[in-house]
Amino acid sequence: MKLSDHAHSLHHLHQFESAEQQYATATLGMWAFIVQEILFFGGLFGAYTVYRNTYIEAFTAGSHHLDIFWGSFNTVVLIASSLTMALAVRSAQTNSGPGQITGWLIGTIALGCTFLGVKYIEYTDKWHHHLVPGTMFQWNEPGVTLGNAKIFFSFYFVMTGMHALHMVIGVGIMLWMIAKVRRGEIGAQYFTPIEISGLYWHFVDIVWIFLFPLLYLIGRHQH
Repeated sequence: MKLSDHAHSLHHLHQFESAEQQYATATLGMWAFIVQEILFFGGLFGAYTVYRNTYIEAFTAGSHHLDIFWGSFNTVVLIASSLTMALAVRSAQTNSGPGQITGWLIGTIALGCTFLGVKYIEYTDKWHHHLVPGTMFQWNEPGVTLGNAKIFFSFYFVMTGMHALHMVIGVGIMLWMIAKVRRGEIGAQYFTPIEISGLYWHFVDIVWIFLFPLLYLIGRHQH
């Protein structure tokens, strides 16, 4: 038996006829998961669109209370994290060694944590300025009612909060991948876990690419 065949057999679960079928099933399962995630976020995006068209003045005014610098910075951070994630997958596929794979995964985690750190800064700022929907919410913009402003910030915190939660889960998955790499379970002969984890990470990054312009950019020129 060749070394590559032996490696495949170690990870070939008994319920699959072949390693190729196991790989195809795992990939299909991840894509099915991503589809239901698209439906979930699609519902949020749809509701946001309806309410924005209904209360366009409130949503326009609310977007001016978001820091476009931090939003842009986080966009660059996530694009960079997609690159490091892709390089981690490529390193596993080309058998570049556990050190290189781990290095790219650590880079991905660091960028993900940077993104979360920036969201903490933004959330803290909203808290200090009483822009968190609730009994302490304060709004003094003329021409926009307090209730309509609350709707915008409710969408902001729900949509970015759910995205941040997915990012936290992604960081946890990357830590799990590092553990598997160090145990010698991922390499050129078997890279399915890191590849499908990469699909999840890229999806979370793409969601932010839609969130950023919807929340931070659209309507700013109308202020």
